[in-house]
Amino acid sequence: MFHVILLRPSWLVKLRGHDHQMPVPLPLADVRILAIEQYGAGPFGSLHLADLGADVIKIEDPSAGGDVGRAVPPYTHGDSSLFFETFNRNKRSICLDLANTSGRGVFRDLVAVCDAVYSNLRGDVPGALGITYADLAPVNPRIVCCSLSGFGAAGPRAHQPGYDYVVQGLAGWMSLTGEPGGTPAKTGPSLVDYSGGLVAALALLAGLHAARRDGVGVDCDVSLFDTAMGLIGYPATWHLSAGFSPVAQPRSAHPTMVPFQNFPTADGWIVIACPKDKFWTRLVDALGRPASLDDERFATMAGRYAHRDEVVALLDELLAADRTANWIERLTSAGVPCGPVNDVASAFADPQTAARRLVVETDHPGFGVVRAPASPVRVGPPRTAHRRAPRLGEDTETVMRDLLGYDQARIDACRAAGAFGV
Repeated sequence: MFHVILLRPSWLVKLRGHDHQMPVPLPLADVRILAIEQYGAGPFGSLHLADLGADVIKIEDPSAGGDVGRAVPPYTHGDSSLFFETFNRNKRSICLDLANTSGRGVFRDLVAVCDAVYSNLRGDVPGALGITYADLAPVNPRIVCCSLSGFGAAGPRAHQPGYDYVVQGLAGWMSLTGEPGGTPAKTGPSLVDYSGGLVAALALLAGLHAARRDGVGVDCDVSLFDTAMGLIGYPATWHLSAGFSPVAQPRSAHPTMVPFQNFPTADGWIVIACPKDKFWTRLVDALGRPASLDDERFATMAGRYAHRDEVVALLDELLAADRTANWIERLTSAGVPCGPVNDVASAFADPQTAARRLVVETDHPGFGVVRAPASPVRVGPPRTAHRRAPRLGEDTETVMRDLLGYDQARIDACRAAGAFGV
C-alpha cells in the first residue's frame, strides 16, 4: 500500500517506498468546456474552472474582434488588454463563426468531445443560436449546457441585455449601498458579475456531476438578476416575512448588530465587528472598561441595538483619540474582530495576501509580467504554473488537430469555407 507523505506546491506528491515523484492532476483535469463567453461575468466564472485544470476553449468570433474584453481600456496591447488577461488565463482560444455552415459543423464536432457548453449571452440567444440541451443532445446526450444571462431564459426581461450596474439598481442593491440620503451607489467591485460567474460555475459542476452519474446532460439557466436577488439574503427574508424595510446604514453599519461598522480614528478608519456579546465584552476591556461603556443597557445585542446611536457616539469619541495601527494591535490582541479600511495598494501589501499566495503571475509578450488576483477556490495543493490569456484564435489549429483529428487539408477547407471567420 502506498501512502502520500508530502504534498508539494508543484503538484507533486512523494510516495512512501519510492524515490521518484508522481504528478498529481489538477482537480478538473478531466473536464473540457466550450465557452461562448465575453467581457466579465462569464469569463470570471470559467476562470476558476480553468485554474482548477479544466480545458476551457473560448469560441471567439474574429469578425467582432473576439471577446469584447480584449479592447477594454486603458491598458491594451494588440488584441489583448489587462482586463482580458485578468479573466482568461489558462484558457485556449479558437476562432469560429457559429452562423457559418462549416463553422457550425466544427462546433458540433467539438460538442461531441466536450463535457459542457458554457455561455454568457442574452437570455433568448442560446435558444436562437441552438446551444441548448435540446439542440445538442443528439450530438452528445451527456452535454451540460450552462447559460449565464442578464435575466434568464424566461420572464418579461429575458430578451433584455443585463449588466452588473443595471442589475444592481434593479435588484435594490444601490438603495442599500453608500450613505443614507446620498446618491444611489454600486458596490466597489462588480459583485453581481463576479457572483453570477461563480453561481454559473457551481451550476455547471452540479450538472456535470449529474451527467456523469446518470448519463444524461442538462440545461443550467443562471442569471445575474437571480443572483443579485438571492444575495440580498436575510434582509430580504425579514422584508418578505415581517415587513422589514432594508435601507442604507451610516458608515456601512450592519442593520441590527452594534457595533459592526466603520469608525474614524486619529489618522484613518477602522472596522470593528461585535456579532457576539463576548466580542463586546472584549472590546470594552480593550478600551480600558470606561464607565460610559460598562453599562448594563449595552450588555446584550438587543440592548446595543436599542441604544445604537449612544453606543456609536461613545465609541467615536474613544477611537478618535489614537491611530488606526495602534487600535488594530490593541484590539487584535484582545480578540476583537477588526481591521483597517485599506486602499487597494494596502490590501495587496498586507502580509496575509502574500501568505495566501493571492497574486499569480503570467508572462505576456507585450505587457511583460502580468500580476493578477488568484482564484480563491482552493482544492488540494495550490497551482503554481499559469498560462497567460490566449491571443485571438491562438489555439484554433491545435484544437482542430489534437482534439478533432482534422488533418491540414480539412483545416484549410474549413478556413476557405469561412468556419474560422473572414
